[in-house]
Amino acid sequence: MFFVFDVETIPDFQFLRQVLNNHDAAEDDLLIEASEQLTRNNSGFLPPMYHHMISWVGLWVENTGKPVKKVGWNGTDEKEGLVQLFDALLTYKDFGLIHHNGRGFDLPLITYRAMHHNMQMPVRLSHYDIRYRFSKANIDLMDEFSNYGASSYPKLKHLGHLIGVPFKQTGEGNEVLKMYRNEELEKIEHYCYEDVMATYVVWLRMKYTTGDISEDVFSNLNERAIAKLREIQGQE
Repeated sequence: MFFVFDVETIPDFQFLRQVLNNHDAAEDDLLIEASEQLTRNNSGFLPPMYHHMISWVGLWVENTGKPVKKVGWNGTDEKEGLVQLFDALLTYKDFGLIHHNGRGFDLPLITYRAMHHNMQMPVRLSHYDIRYRFSKANIDLMDEFSNYGASSYPKLKHLGHLIGVPFKQTGEGNEVLKMYRNEELEKIEHYCYEDVMATYVVWLRMKYTTGDISEDVFSNLNERAIAKLREIQGQE
């Protein structure tokens, strides 16, 4: 079984105030200071240590690509969100992971936040099958398409354009923080679900392209996946 997943976050402002020793600045001013001092990229996007999880969505799929069950969470109690995520991951013993930039962001984030709350993660997440860079049980689409950094890393929405399946990505970047401030947590989870389905669709196409699944199996699964993605996008 594979767990296709994505996590949505906002900056951990309390932690940022401690790190920057700035307890009085407005949140937006604090973000500007943090992006100048704590980031090593042009986007100003903070490293995973400085984020607070507010939603996650996962889709269980069989090794053949057939989807089995969708699970998810949103809320302000991050510890409860981690409890539910870890409980979901314990559904299967030897699960694999599928994600887009999960190695670079989502998985480190989960580890940092578990440490923050003094929690123990599922042992599987530390297993060699998951930790090994070239593991076939931990599939990061950014690694797969860039040949592990030999080429440039593709954006998920650009992969969608490439295969003719537009991903709206409405909730990316600072829009998530805006939705959080507007108390639109269910909306955040909805966009997280779209990212998961987009990841699943791209993974399916990759599996077919590389000959891992037959044309008949791909056509059936892809048709259903696209229909579900359209349904999610139509619910906005």
